[in-house]
Amino acid sequence: MQTLDIQQARANMIAQQIRPWDVLDDRVLKSLERLPREQFVPNELQHLAFVDMELPLGHGQVMLAPKVEARILQELSLKANDEALEIGTGSGYMAGLLSLQCRTVTSVEKYSGLAAFAQNNLEAAQRQNVTVLEGNGLLEDPRWAHRQFDVIVLSGGLPEVPEAFLKLLRPNGRLIALVGKAPIMQAVLIEQTRFSSRRFGLFETLTQPLEDLPLAERFDF
Repeated sequence: MQTLDIQQARANMIAQQIRPWDVLDDRVLKSLERLPREQFVPNELQHLAFVDMELPLGHGQVMLAPKVEARILQELSLKANDEALEIGTGSGYMAGLLSLQCRTVTSVEKYSGLAAFAQNNLEAAQRQNVTVLEGNGLLEDPRWAHRQFDVIVLSGGLPEVPEAFLKLLRPNGRLIALVGKAPIMQAVLIEQTRFSSRRFGLFETLTQPLEDLPLAERFDF
């Protein structure tokens, strides 16, 4: 795909997919313009980089649809000093988007091939404030599970949000998860206050589930 074609495809994606989904935050739109989505897509799927669909990454994992990524980014109300945690790195694109508005991003990916793919993509995009960790994000891991974060993104489907992740949120922290099971899931935003949390339903969607969920029920961070 030629450079001008890529620029036009990106502009069309924003105009025809992102804005109609009520993503109007200028910082989000500029992030989508700045981070080259096509560089995070497997080579054989380059022609689908800006299409309104999930893209397969192997191992049963997917790259979320552009409008879903954009809505998640907008609903998190990111701040420059935020420290973010993502479970399910995939291609690294969501971590890259987060890194444009956060101070640091820690992203956990179960599959070594995908972790390496994401790391290479992020390095090519010069996103130096992202750390990709290989591991099962639904198991306790001292590399991240004993820290607290301002933002958590669970980039895959879950029947419910594990309570353990709420314990990783700082006061005023925000978490977004895709909750439910086929045929309908709902994007859920949880805002943590000092003494409790508030939960909001955002939009309906459908994606692949995060794996090894039964193990997550034994979390005790």
